[in-house]
Amino acid sequence: MGGKVRSLRRKKSITQAQLARELGISASYLNLIENNRRPLTAPLLIKLARHFSVDLDSFAEEDEARMVASLREILGDNLFAAHDISLNDVRDLVNQSPEIARAVCTLYQHYDTAKQAAGDMLERLNEAGADHELPDRFRSPSEEVSELLQTAINHFPSLEEGAERLWRDARLDTASLRYGLVSWLENRLGIEVRSMAFHAGERQVRRFDPQRRLLELSEVLAPRSVNFQLAHMIGLLTHEADFQQILDGARLSTDDAHALGRVALANYFAGAVLMPYAEFLQSAQSERYDVELLGARFRTSYEQVCHRLTTLQRPGAQGVPFHLIRVDIAGNISKRFSASGIHFAHFSGACPRWNVHAAFLTPGRIRTQVSEMPNGTVYFCFSRTLRKGQGGWHAPTAVHAIGLGCELRHGKGLVYADGIDLDSPKPVPVGVSCRLCERMDCAERAFPALASPMRIDENVRGLSFYAPADP
Repeated sequence: MGGKVRSLRRKKSITQAQLARELGISASYLNLIENNRRPLTAPLLIKLARHFSVDLDSFAEEDEARMVASLREILGDNLFAAHDISLNDVRDLVNQSPEIARAVCTLYQHYDTAKQAAGDMLERLNEAGADHELPDRFRSPSEEVSELLQTAINHFPSLEEGAERLWRDARLDTASLRYGLVSWLENRLGIEVRSMAFHAGERQVRRFDPQRRLLELSEVLAPRSVNFQLAHMIGLLTHEADFQQILDGARLSTDDAHALGRVALANYFAGAVLMPYAEFLQSAQSERYDVELLGARFRTSYEQVCHRLTTLQRPGAQGVPFHLIRVDIAGNISKRFSASGIHFAHFSGACPRWNVHAAFLTPGRIRTQVSEMPNGTVYFCFSRTLRKGQGGWHAPTAVHAIGLGCELRHGKGLVYADGIDLDSPKPVPVGVSCRLCERMDCAERAFPALASPMRIDENVRGLSFYAPADP
């Protein structure tokens, strides 16, 4: 934590001697702390938090671990292939100069965005008959919002309180939730709610006209989706101040990111309304996190339940810390969040050994997996496919796979682990991405490992083109 102490001190333009006097220690001892040669004790930690007016979470090691993981991923780009940068080098940078580490991440994000812009131009040239290689995907607004959710551990107390207040004030009831939400919109907010006829090619499932105070919902929406959209609209109309306060504390670089952030927070609020925290947590624990059963009880979809399970982080009333990932059949990650400690790739594809990809082989069925990351952490995961249509014979259908997972020690609390020997598991070795994974005995490797440059021998064939034949 020494680097964080030094960074805070320098931001305040305070000398080591001045800060040492405030803390009641010697300047030499503070110097040792800042150089990670002495531990930061709990009493000193509290004094530092009070002196700099920061939350104790500012000193959390999870933030440092995420920064190290992000930098390792960035440095895995071929751009840095000529530089021999070790994991210890990365850790030293994060420890000693955390702001420079963040600056490197920001610089790479802008670089990647520029590559994407060039890629868009190249794609047009390719359509005209040219032959150019397109760059990797850029850091989109959705990725910035994912970071916002990750930083907040996907838990927003003000929105939870707002959802509970709505239940009290509107006297909502699970059996007639739609009626209660519509009545609140019409009687308290002056919003008329209508059904919207679906036509071939229609892309809108919800449309709000603020001038006419009219909310229209598509007739093809399932009842659970109607309830979700009603609650979402109430969130947008009544919690703008809460949304803005949350977004002001986030690092969102564009107007699109801010707009998407409001949508994500409104979705969070809607989930909190449909699945009230205390009641949902009690049901989740008593039913051992049976997602299908919870969906039936709260009249919500499989994906809505999965999202809600990741938000159960209220101090003193926490659920299992899950990670969540959603991918399409091409392997693109459209949603990700980790409370379990697992790291997801931000700038490259995910490991093909994750069972969330194999879910496409058995549509609609739950697949389980015990997996082990390169650092030795073992996880229990389960996944299944989701099919979404917009109604009508000719309407397009989207298929995704969604996966939830937790550390193995939480596995026995999940119904999906029944029949699996969690005491003596045989985990599947997985990684974050091919570039970061050091396992060379993988037949599914798609890229050479960062730590093991590719060695090509035309006379010998290994498990894959990127896995050497000799150990």
